[in-house]
Amino acid sequence: MRATPDAPRIDRLAAALPFWMSLGLVPLAIFIAMQGCWYILLLPASTWYLFSGLDFVTGLNTKNPDPETPENQLYWYRLITLLWVPVQLVTIFGLMIYVGQTDHLTGVEQWGLFAGLGILSGTIGITYAHELMHQKPRIERWMADILMCSVLYGHFRSEHLLVHHRYVGTPRDPVTARYGESFWRFFPRVLVQCLVSAFNAEKTMLARKGLPWTHLSNPFWRYWALEGGFVLIAALIGGWWGVFLFATQAFWAVFQLELVNYVEHYALTRKHLGDGKYEHVMPRHSWNAAQKASNWLLINLQRHSDHHYKPARRFPLLQTYTEDEAPQLPYGYPLMTMAALSPRLWRRVMHPRVKAWRNMYYPEITDWSAYKSGSNPLPR
Repeated sequence: MRATPDAPRIDRLAAALPFWMSLGLVPLAIFIAMQGCWYILLLPASTWYLFSGLDFVTGLNTKNPDPETPENQLYWYRLITLLWVPVQLVTIFGLMIYVGQTDHLTGVEQWGLFAGLGILSGTIGITYAHELMHQKPRIERWMADILMCSVLYGHFRSEHLLVHHRYVGTPRDPVTARYGESFWRFFPRVLVQCLVSAFNAEKTMLARKGLPWTHLSNPFWRYWALEGGFVLIAALIGGWWGVFLFATQAFWAVFQLELVNYVEHYALTRKHLGDGKYEHVMPRHSWNAAQKASNWLLINLQRHSDHHYKPARRFPLLQTYTEDEAPQLPYGYPLMTMAALSPRLWRRVMHPRVKAWRNMYYPEITDWSAYKSGSNPLPR
């Protein structure tokens, strides 16, 4: 994929600033905590409804930067992903201290506040963790682990890198949502299957080295230690209620993550070639979205086709694709994840697009039953 002829310059602070919009949600969370009452609803609304509206105002961004842009010109983009780590931790535990010292928030309002924080740590924190875990510098991978463990989902890194990217679009990938599978069936399934597949992947890698899963090089020890540490901090701050509030934000963060996972590859399957083999991953195996504002919020996560095609490419260099190269979502992730909560609406919006995708790329396949939800997996 080549940069467009009018490719924008991205080596300046001004070009990176729109991706820093996420920082504006932190003072909003503090303001909401100070106000209480119906203001609690503003935090999820600011991510789902506000950016859905901004997408209609700002339109699409179909320009591609030069993918060969050197690393030293990406400083301002990398910085926001690293800064978010302390920002998120200070926000979560700082507000936990605050609600324990104030009496103007009821228990329900405190729950709502931390549910909203979960939308924040899920929409932004996990998206930034996703960017960091794909990079080579050890500090960035550690930052990814810290963010994921702050929502009690540390195993996501193992599952994402060792399972999802390898098996996306096949029955061996838990987070490729099957055709006809509602989000409400998908969510409990992936909670179990992702943990099991991540653990088995790490166990298998250790076995190849002649090591047991209990070896200290197993990253699950790091995940469990970090998660346990965060739970202990919550307990020291607020006792059992602090642990409950921390678990609340973790649950809604994971809920938001899996909503996005559901959307990203819904019903897009790689062709089975026989003998348990599948075609190579191509841009057509991920749903693409070029909405400008939501790509600012999600640091180009919606350019997902290129991410799977070039997983190590940093987010400012991700390329977008035309309808001839990759399937396009009608709206950005904020609106599409809301639609996914209604199975009937989701099928109405997506199934015609899935059928068009099948006819376009795989007209030779006449029986798709083996790729549908609830069917027997294809041979491995």
